[in-house]
Amino acid sequence: MPGTLYLIPNTLGPVDAAPGALSALLPTQVQALTSRLDYFVAENAKTARAFLKLIAIDHPLAKPLQEIEIAELNVNTPPAALNQLLAPLLAGRDAGLVSEAGVPAVADPGADLVRLAHQHGIAVRPLVGPSSLLLAVMASGLNGQSFAFNGYLPTDAAQRTKRIQQLEQRSRAEKQTQLLIETPYRNGQMLEALAAGCQPGTLICVATDLSLASESVRTLTAAKWKAELAAGKAPEFHKKPTVFLFLAQ
Repeated sequence: MPGTLYLIPNTLGPVDAAPGALSALLPTQVQALTSRLDYFVAENAKTARAFLKLIAIDHPLAKPLQEIEIAELNVNTPPAALNQLLAPLLAGRDAGLVSEAGVPAVADPGADLVRLAHQHGIAVRPLVGPSSLLLAVMASGLNGQSFAFNGYLPTDAAQRTKRIQQLEQRSRAEKQTQLLIETPYRNGQMLEALAAGCQPGTLICVATDLSLASESVRTLTAAKWKAELAAGKAPEFHKKPTVFLFLAQ
């Protein structure tokens, strides 16, 4: 009988390596289940081990790291390698899929493994934990009844502006909140593009370091963001994970 593929949320940023610190972000039941697994698929083995070390602080019976197998699945993994990643599950072994941050399989290469698991009749269990996208929708004040995640926009400035305007038209027509992410060192360019490319009354939310001590969430109109940027009042979000949301009025 195949094992179960557990989808294990990670933290959204650094967490103090102190007893109980992780419990503020990740349910104790999820930590306990994770602590008994000895096979994981992760984007990066090194950061996955750091995450498992945090869990071991509150779970002394957790598997020793030297007994844990971590296979990598990232943008460089060829599709042909996915079957090999599932082989332990097909042999009856449970496994955990861990993202670099937040929930796996959302804006994450793990989605391909989950789809293949379903094709092989492997049980898939999503576990509760922080999702930057849902936390951003909750805190934005924008439409939470209808929203769409669009991932990354083009890096070319002209193409990016064109895409922003297309999404703004959709937002206005469907009253739908649009979500975007960007490579953290380009956060400034993204906010500038949104403020300049959207209509003045469009609401734009910038949600940074969600669930962390440095968390910041602000929703302003495009016109007000444009004025703040012109006055040198950009958010402190350089190189910090940020979700951008907007809703056309």
